[in-house]
Amino acid sequence: MHLVSIIIPCYNHAKFLPDALRSVIEQDYENWECIVVNDGSADNTEEIARQWSNKDTRFKYLYKVNGGLSSARNYGIENSVGDYILTLDSDDKYEKTFLSKGIEILNRNEKIGVVSCWGYRFTGINYFEPFTPDGKNLNDFLFKNAAIGTSLFRKKCWLQAEGYDENMKKGYEDWEFYIRVGKNGWETKIIEEYLFFYRQRKNSMRNVAVKDHDAEIKNYIFNKHKELYVENFEGLIQNLLSIATVNKKNELKRINSIDFRLGHFLLKPFRFFNQFLKK
Repeated sequence: MHLVSIIIPCYNHAKFLPDALRSVIEQDYENWECIVVNDGSADNTEEIARQWSNKDTRFKYLYKVNGGLSSARNYGIENSVGDYILTLDSDDKYEKTFLSKGIEILNRNEKIGVVSCWGYRFTGINYFEPFTPDGKNLNDFLFKNAAIGTSLFRKKCWLQAEGYDENMKKGYEDWEFYIRVGKNGWETKIIEEYLFFYRQRKNSMRNVAVKDHDAEIKNYIFNKHKELYVENFEGLIQNLLSIATVNKKNELKRINSIDFRLGHFLLKPFRFFNQFLKK
């Protein structure tokens, strides 16, 4: 019976941490250790983590100076003893059968290195917006993250990939990690059930990455794995053209919207007056 090391980095998310830990202790697979990595939090993360470790010795607590999500995950995995690793962010949670279903897949197929699933976004008690990743091999991960950000994987995969990239502090570090795992020949299995729950927050790392850093991070990934994208040059061009087409359609939709046209009409006298002053 394989030991699973569940790694939960936590940075100032103490108020959400109990939900994540509760989803761990409710798993129907019981051979696990859960390592909470306090990544230099200024809140009461330590107090909550120690409360849980005092109640159940399978919970362990580590502290480190703040270094970002990748650094915290690597630190937790370095201090783990399980053959399998499950990463879980401190504000998210898993359905109680995910571990048992994922471990069964890893035990049954030696080619599979990563197990993920479908999920729901949620706020409070409201669940909405299902997402259904479809990754199977490296090709599926070239231009998008085809698995959820946290997953179950063999520790061997992490060792071969040399961990998460600690230079990636603005997001997408999980996507880039899956690319390196795929480059080593491992396959991914998506459980087609809604077993993961992602807490939707306006200032979440994912939302900030998509809104403010998407192009910057993709540039880093494409250049880091340049040989991979040169081999798939046609696919890269098609992907970039598709993004440009979507952006153009969105811009045209914005320009043709009633709000934009009304604002443009109302501001017309001010533009005329401004041009008159310049002359």
